[in-house]
Amino acid sequence: MSNSSSHASASSFQSLIRLFRYAKGERVSILLASFFSVLNKLFDVAPEILIGVAIDVVVNQEQSFVASLGFDTPEEQIAVLSLLTFFIWAGESVTEYIYQILWRNLAQRLQSSLRLDCYQHLQTLDMAFFDQRDSGELVAILNDDVNQLERFLDGGVNGVLQISVSVLVIGAIFLYVSPFIAACAFLPMPVIFAAGLFFSKKADPLYADVRDKVAVLATRLSNNIQGMATIKSFTAESYEYERLKQDSEAYVAANKKAIAVSSAFIPLVRIAVLSGFLVTFAVGGLKALNGEINVGAYSMLVFLTQRLLWPLVGLAEIIDLYARAMASTHRLLNILDEPNAAQPVVNPLEKMSVAGALTLDNMSFAYTLGRPVLSDISLNIPAGGSLGIVGATGSGKSTLVKLLLKYYSPNQGAIALDGMPYTEMSDRALRSHIGYVSQDVFLFPGSVRENLCYGMSDVSDEQLINAATMAQAWSFIQELPQGLDTPIGERGVRLSGGQRQRLSLARALLKQPAILILDEATSAIDNETEAAIQASIDQVSKTCTLIVVAHRLSTLVTMDNIVVLDKGQVVERGSHSDLLQKAGYYAEQWRIQTGRQG
Repeated sequence: MSNSSSHASASSFQSLIRLFRYAKGERVSILLASFFSVLNKLFDVAPEILIGVAIDVVVNQEQSFVASLGFDTPEEQIAVLSLLTFFIWAGESVTEYIYQILWRNLAQRLQSSLRLDCYQHLQTLDMAFFDQRDSGELVAILNDDVNQLERFLDGGVNGVLQISVSVLVIGAIFLYVSPFIAACAFLPMPVIFAAGLFFSKKADPLYADVRDKVAVLATRLSNNIQGMATIKSFTAESYEYERLKQDSEAYVAANKKAIAVSSAFIPLVRIAVLSGFLVTFAVGGLKALNGEINVGAYSMLVFLTQRLLWPLVGLAEIIDLYARAMASTHRLLNILDEPNAAQPVVNPLEKMSVAGALTLDNMSFAYTLGRPVLSDISLNIPAGGSLGIVGATGSGKSTLVKLLLKYYSPNQGAIALDGMPYTEMSDRALRSHIGYVSQDVFLFPGSVRENLCYGMSDVSDEQLINAATMAQAWSFIQELPQGLDTPIGERGVRLSGGQRQRLSLARALLKQPAILILDEATSAIDNETEAAIQASIDQVSKTCTLIVVAHRLSTLVTMDNIVVLDKGQVVERGSHSDLLQKAGYYAEQWRIQTGRQG
């Protein structure tokens, strides 16, 4: 066996142990469901025993086994067996109903809990985690992987339990009736279980590869659907179809390998089952002819052999479910094992007012060790002040904003709000006082109202209208078919780019933040609307600390201070007029954009 197979098998078992540890809150439900599964299998085995007993009654009558219990006539014995059969079949039906309800409800609760816990944990992770993982992969884990686990809990666990009970109960009966026949009947068992173990070890790495291929396929679909406008604009439909076809075929090929391994298990088990049945049939028959066992016992053993061995054919499906589920469980629990961002125990900012003074002290940051994106940044933004940030693409502007939002933490230096270090604040506490409008506006499916009020409660229509008016959004909202209650589609697809940015700005203003960060927030709007919004921003800046990242330098004219970033360092700073006098990068960009020197 290869090292990878051994590792995958060990990983599969570890995943199962981790899953049961995770499900410790459901242990009572697991025990109860297991009890009814076991009870159902006992009822299920009983009819075969009754058949043998009935044959014994017909053949031996007053000397039968039932007669020894005090029922003298064959008629009484048959009546007793009939009544017993009724209760056994009724018991089997009732217990099957109960265990199916219990296992299925348990599967639903567990898959829901696991999905919600994984999603909740994802929300606690640093943004670095999401920068390194595809969204399609995470969606596949939270959706498809959870469903794979649900299928195993829904039927696979019960199957394992019932096969185990069959082996133990029927084995005990065989040993009681004839140890020799028991040995013959159980002869195929080691072969079957060895084959199951072998195929499980072979299947584990194959199903892990299947889950990886699912993630790639989900990512491709997610990206292509979101980028459909770009695909169409470049007439790249055929190209994207071929790329999706390759990913889909890779998924099919991975599944084909796994199916080839799991399917080979069934013929092998059938041969083993047939050999065990034939041995019991022949050896038991000879013993019955020789009078070593009675006819009823022989009939019972033949029926029980089928009841024992044929369900083992279902092991192939159970192993398949198990392998898929453990590959999925491994991916799900790995998300829960991701270390989340350390949060302070006390979150004082959530219960106190914030002035909005920001201090950056010799701050440096690198996404990858040895490749700094920002170096030795020191800034002091007083409460109620305004700062403009300018720089070429790749100069570090967006990274600086991410650090201010605490998506990342500096590798060196520190950031403080009102003199309190970021490290002493929880992410939630800090961001509750920051309004943020990005260039890449994200709106959620729903109405205009739901997007404006996102993350906030008890917002009046008057507050909505005031924020929308200040963001120059109220005029177009009024013209929508249902006003504030108009659905805007996924990511606001039914609105123009400028309308989406104005809604995003209104959403941030409605929050009434102590700090407002605008990252190219006016890039998708026309000059007239920009001028109106600029007037509103100037008004807003009187009530909060304002940080504006912009390529359009006209947006920054009224800023108290402007910094120019180049290769992660501050190379110029000062007011608009100061920077024009320095005749550096800022002044050159101003001349290019306006055609004026000052």
